Amino acid sequence: MSEHVAPPLVLIPETAPFSDDQRSWLSGYFAALLGPAVEGATALAPGALPGGPKLADNDDAPWHDPAMPLPERMDMARERPEPQKLMAAMAQQDCGQCGYNCADYANAIFLKKEERLNLCQPGGKDTLRMLKKLEEEFGAAGGVTAKTVDADAPKAEAPLGPLGYCRENPVEATFLFRRRLNAPGGEKETWHIEFDLTDTPIEYVVGDSLGLFPTNAPALVDAVIAELGSRPERMIGGKTLRQRLIADYALGGAPDALYQLLSLLTAGEARRKAQALAAGEDPDGDAAHLDVLGALHKFPGARPDAEVFLEALDALQPRLYSISSSPKADPGRVSLTVDAVRYTHRSRLRLGVASTHLGERMPESTKVKVYLQKAHAFALPEDLSKDVIMCGPGTGIAPFRAFLRERAATKAPGRNWLFYGHQRQASDFFYRDELNGLKDARVLTRLSLAWSRDGTEKTYVQDRMRENGAELWKWLEDGAHFYVCGDAKRMAKDVERAIIDVAGAHGGKNPDEAVAYLAHLKKSGRYQADVY
Repeated sequence: MSEHVAPPLVLIPETAPFSDDQRSWLSGYFAALLGPAVEGATALAPGALPGGPKLADNDDAPWHDPAMPLPERMDMARERPEPQKLMAAMAQQDCGQCGYNCADYANAIFLKKEERLNLCQPGGKDTLRMLKKLEEEFGAAGGVTAKTVDADAPKAEAPLGPLGYCRENPVEATFLFRRRLNAPGGEKETWHIEFDLTDTPIEYVVGDSLGLFPTNAPALVDAVIAELGSRPERMIGGKTLRQRLIADYALGGAPDALYQLLSLLTAGEARRKAQALAAGEDPDGDAAHLDVLGALHKFPGARPDAEVFLEALDALQPRLYSISSSPKADPGRVSLTVDAVRYTHRSRLRLGVASTHLGERMPESTKVKVYLQKAHAFALPEDLSKDVIMCGPGTGIAPFRAFLRERAATKAPGRNWLFYGHQRQASDFFYRDELNGLKDARVLTRLSLAWSRDGTEKTYVQDRMRENGAELWKWLEDGAHFYVCGDAKRMAKDVERAIIDVAGAHGGKNPDEAVAYLAHLKKSGRYQADVY
């Protein structure tokens, strides 16, 4: 008997006001956006809108490198179609914080399925400014922009994703507890955080991330309100001003719109400086450190009305964290590994919004809005017999704790090698007992440790990779999958350079061949990164 194959799902009906080619393309496009959320949906390969430019995709994006500076990326895309220029403006991390990968976010903006230009958290204001500049250039050149794609057709609302599986449709999970991972004496403050998912529809796999909606520190909110000279109980849009600032608006890096507003309320040199800051300039060398409260301090004579002030702020965005648990080992629960960010600048204590919300302000049993962000090309090999090499210093260990718990639960026969590092072994060896237990159980075949503040010389994970180069090369040649999690611009690039060096020193490859070897690992899915 032949296998029954269901016909492809048609997402754009024949009655819609499109040609056959347009309807076919749009069906494929929405299938690509919805993916597994729509059974039977099949996506077309990335291509061109009929009669329009080629859309962005990772296979044709030489700038898709998170370590590459924005000006260099834009220069590489200078002669490319508009969607690809938009993609080059993104942070190139495919982190999913915007709800897309970089190419899909660019295409959604180009096709006017996404109007928000401020969703790329890693790119921050630089990406936002470039996206605005590109849209202005496209419009001035008469290009295909938000306003010109199918202008006569009714504007479709973006589909709401499944409950608990997108930032626009979160669910409530219960915060269970936090546990400090640093021993006394550590300079960092890192927490193991757990949530109960039993009353949610969320089902995750290792490699996925959890998005959550933080709140601002009440003390910071009160300081902003005091600086405005407003009343915290003033009602704006059905909430008090204080409630709005705690839950709805970002109080981190001051947005350009706030500087534009402040420039209208000042004069002379202060106005020129506010205008310069709004244009992305840095007249006093302090722009990188100016949050919303800092901007108000810098322009003490400019005090906008509270409602107008809110309109100049960015929305408070959710934060994504790599999941550090396995559904097979930890059913009904999900855990995160979070550094609480605190630092002092000019006598003011600055706090990471989500990290200190999780690390200190959230009481146990609190209901928290969360959603699952499915991984983009970051997953254990389907073949359980494949060897796995993991490189995750600091909180980069999070997905690899999940991987190891999964490999233990599935009794995967493949070997597992973890490179882990931090500042000091005595205080910063996260999950020490658990990792040693996995070694004793022969789940963790090898554990290579690097401590940057112990001893006279700093040692990092990439140093351990080179020291163990002969064995590392043998694992890779035997088909091992390599994973890295951590800082995109420094650590991840250092790890890539170490692999290239190992390929040269122990694989007999010349520099070009060693670079090509790493590229082959990436293309074949045997080198995967979860970077931020």
